[in-house]
Amino acid sequence: MKVRFFALLAGFLMLQSGANAQRLKIATVDMERLFNEYHKTSSVQRDINIERARIQKDNNLRLKDIRDIDDSLQKIREQLKDKELGDKKRQDLRQEAGDLSQDGIHKERERSEFLERRNRTLSEKMTKQMRAILVTIQRVVSDRAKAGNYDYIFDQSGNSNQGIPFVLHARDTTDLTDSLLEEINQDAPKDPKEGE
Repeated sequence: MKVRFFALLAGFLMLQSGANAQRLKIATVDMERLFNEYHKTSSVQRDINIERARIQKDNNLRLKDIRDIDDSLQKIREQLKDKELGDKKRQDLRQEAGDLSQDGIHKERERSEFLERRNRTLSEKMTKQMRAILVTIQRVVSDRAKAGNYDYIFDQSGNSNQGIPFVLHARDTTDLTDSLLEEINQDAPKDPKEGE
């Protein structure tokens, strides 16, 4: 789809008359760099990493409970090997092992569902926040295009399905990336701890 768009765009630009083509005002921007170096991206990523660590900590606590159950089951197995163990004690140990085993299965299922649910929620939150950042950046680029009276602004970080950059060469174009980075990071906290 993108390839067809750029092929049509290239055809359109080539059809422009020589005089008209000289009047086109074209710029480039590195959207990937804008996204990665935007202070809000770092803030969102930091928050996501903190939440991932919380999820991992909760998961580790649940895993510890399951390991404790496994340890208890192993101790019961060792006790059951004792030839001098009475029938009543053997029956009680088997009942306890069965109960522990069911508890372990139940806790593993809960842990797995917990992990899946929390990771899905985090992924949805991350997608929503990253999408909002992209919308903000696109709005700033669009505003700059209007203010600067640019006919076209191309993303120089974009690649085709084959991994080939869309912008192979851009003669006499203005790269707006640095000035846009400065603009979107104007409201960045001066001290990194201020943003927390």
